Amino acid sequence: MPEADNVAAEEFDPVFAGTEQEQAWVLNSLQEFYDDGLLTDVLYRVKGGKEANVYCCRAHPSTGLELLAAKVFRPRIFRAMKNDWFYKQGRTFRDPQGKAIYDGRNLKAVRQNTRRGRQIDMASWCHHEYETIAACHAAGADVPRPLAHSHNSILMEFIGDESQAAPILQRVSLARAEARELFDRLMHNVEVMLACYRIHADLSAYNVLYWDGRGTLIDFPQAVDPHMHPQAVSLLVRDIERLCRYFTRQGLKLNPGKIAHDLWERFLRGELRQ
Repeated sequence: MPEADNVAAEEFDPVFAGTEQEQAWVLNSLQEFYDDGLLTDVLYRVKGGKEANVYCCRAHPSTGLELLAAKVFRPRIFRAMKNDWFYKQGRTFRDPQGKAIYDGRNLKAVRQNTRRGRQIDMASWCHHEYETIAACHAAGADVPRPLAHSHNSILMEFIGDESQAAPILQRVSLARAEARELFDRLMHNVEVMLACYRIHADLSAYNVLYWDGRGTLIDFPQAVDPHMHPQAVSLLVRDIERLCRYFTRQGLKLNPGKIAHDLWERFLRGELRQ
């Protein structure tokens, strides 16, 4: 019997100790990954956010990793993000099985916020983030390696170690030389994302993890297609301005408006294509 089947045959009983409600939510959300032989345990909650909770998990040896991050999206009734409609412009909705939705009945369910509509909404939100991470990772961007996703969860590489997750860049102070190197690398990542037809749309020092001298971009559910979103340029400018705000405090002299303008012009001319 394959090793993965041995894991799946055992009961999924995570050591993570949360409230009874959260334990049930985690168990229900991550059972599929356990059954598929991708993770063996849930160790601790890394953070609780307005959109999702992130958990540090023990990876199954077959993944080639020691630890995994499981991002579990909150049910819509508990979500605090009120303007998600803004980022969905130009997107295709998907059902919990990942199939694209074009018919009026299901789209009407989303607009009316029915139970079916909420299921479609969450599945679409989760699928969109996973696709974005996968495309950017394949193109060489500094993002976590994605492994799998379900209708409400994403399983990916964990940045950090068993005792702690990597801190967000906002909490890190850098020497000027190190800041310059990291800033240039992050701008390269923005270029790679544009080449993948993605703009992060919420990029800042709060959405970059810093570990072993490297930055890793995270949190992509709101990412937009620069060809499809009506305010793509404004979102790119905002991303660059927010990053520059942090790096200015680290001693760099930057012109975010010019950087964003040059990036957009290069994108339009096709110079950033992979």
